[in-house]
Amino acid sequence: MSPSRRSFLKQAGSAVALGAFAGETFHGATLAATSIPQSETDQANSPATGGKKIGYCIVGLGRISMGQFMPGVKISKDSKIVALVSGHRDKAERIADEYGVPHSAIYNYENYDSIRDNPAIDAVYIALPNGMHAEYTIRAAKAGKHVLCEKPMANSVQECEQMIAACKQADRKLMIAYRCQYEPTNLKAIELLRQGYAGKPQIVTSSNGFNIRPGEWRLNKKMAGGGPLVDVGIYSIQATRYLTGEEPTVVEAYSSVIDHDGRFNEVEENVVWTFRFPSGVLAHCATSYGTNFIGGSVRVVGSEGMLELNPAFGYQGLHLTGTAQSKPPLDVAFSNPSPRQFATEADYFSDCILQNKKPKTGGEEGLQDERIITAIYQSCAQGKPVKLTA
Repeated sequence: MSPSRRSFLKQAGSAVALGAFAGETFHGATLAATSIPQSETDQANSPATGGKKIGYCIVGLGRISMGQFMPGVKISKDSKIVALVSGHRDKAERIADEYGVPHSAIYNYENYDSIRDNPAIDAVYIALPNGMHAEYTIRAAKAGKHVLCEKPMANSVQECEQMIAACKQADRKLMIAYRCQYEPTNLKAIELLRQGYAGKPQIVTSSNGFNIRPGEWRLNKKMAGGGPLVDVGIYSIQATRYLTGEEPTVVEAYSSVIDHDGRFNEVEENVVWTFRFPSGVLAHCATSYGTNFIGGSVRVVGSEGMLELNPAFGYQGLHLTGTAQSKPPLDVAFSNPSPRQFATEADYFSDCILQNKKPKTGGEEGLQDERIITAIYQSCAQGKPVKLTA
């Protein structure tokens, strides 16, 4: 284990948090129930790669990397797993054998910087606790590798800015893994709203959360940076931004802890907030770590109708419905089983590398969300609205 990682864990605190991290368990007419194959949505974005596949080094063997991203890469067109970074050699060797990764391409957190010497690695996928995103992004950039980093981008605006600067200095691409911005159901909702399906948007409502288990690293503020807001509330922040196509100018927010059972000694349990957008659109959002009944949805109410994504943010089974004046009802579901969303995301970034294109959800997108998150927490602390600057 590297000194930096050891120091991080020591500073992070409790034996419970350390135990959770040591196991890397972190992680057209009426379209009635229309099921649209994912392959149709991929065709327009299929890159001309000439047979080249981008090689990914997986940094952190936790739930999201092993359960979603790596299986997604396995079924992708233009991406492949070529290296692993883990603090658990036995585990890494088992996963390496499954994906055809040579044992010589298994790294730990002490020799991570030597990935610079492996030409098979084009990019890293960072799936570490949030508090480690900045360090391992910056080190990857210095090693000459492109970076696909899980959300949230980092724990502070300053860290986000440092990540962007490091990748620019190294001339490497940085993309934040906002998979919903590449997912066909969310993309269809954006398309319909831009076409005026619901008229002029008026009100957006969104919620997302779950009842978190004790001992999760996400309950450690240094590791996570915050509670449900940074983990799952960020989906609602993103949805209000990409569905309206605007940036919020004012936020008012409140947080609370209701279950005093030891889980929320460092992070909030619940957050609700309201955005005002330049056009006058208002958004009301809620997130929680205290209940499984909050759901994960977003609804846009316009002057002539309504569009709703419910579920909106999950790995599969997303569903779009709509009702509008003088228009047939809308009911759309894409055939998009897990881990297809992650395959699409990986191939999008691979295409950006192969074609030298700027990712849609680059570091600036993650930085904007971190600025908004900071303002939400500021409003919670001050008990008053906070203005957001462009």
